[in-house]
Amino acid sequence: MVATLIEKHNAQVEWRPFYLRPDTPPEGMELPDHIKSRMAETNVRLKQMANAVGLEMVFATCIPNTRIAHEATEYARQKGKGFEFHHAVFDKFYGRGEDVSKWDVLRDAALQVGLDADEMQREVEAGKYTATVNALVKEASQIGVTGVPTYVLNDRYAIVGAQPYEAFLQALEQIKKEQK
Repeated sequence: MVATLIEKHNAQVEWRPFYLRPDTPPEGMELPDHIKSRMAETNVRLKQMANAVGLEMVFATCIPNTRIAHEATEYARQKGKGFEFHHAVFDKFYGRGEDVSKWDVLRDAALQVGLDADEMQREVEAGKYTATVNALVKEASQIGVTGVPTYVLNDRYAIVGAQPYEAFLQALEQIKKEQK
């Protein structure tokens, strides 16, 4: 859907980090049963939306700690491959159920998009992107982001959660009206 917005509407997309569960330990954590049951209906809808556009969707029962994934994404962004890397990591997590807190998964995503996996891991482990990611997460909280995904359009409109393409078209139309 995001690729379609870019292609058809010349949208510019910049992925930003946000920790949905900042208390997640480095090894990840099992989803509590009450959250699994609460998400069951939403997961059916998400799977239907994904399947409708030819995508597979896998739902993890363990929440990974996404700190290194966010910092690796910042590395990719600074190398001009942020969107591609983000897409590869999303596919690994949501399409294949892989653990994005593991270096082998992130390194494979880096190689898929033409990045230097050794350099990425070395720089992330050295903490080169920690302050930048922390500042971006803080900024997201300050503008009211509380869930993922949250799409902010034109620094004014927020679309929260996995929404149909039409929700984005409506927001784009509203922006066009206001710009006239």
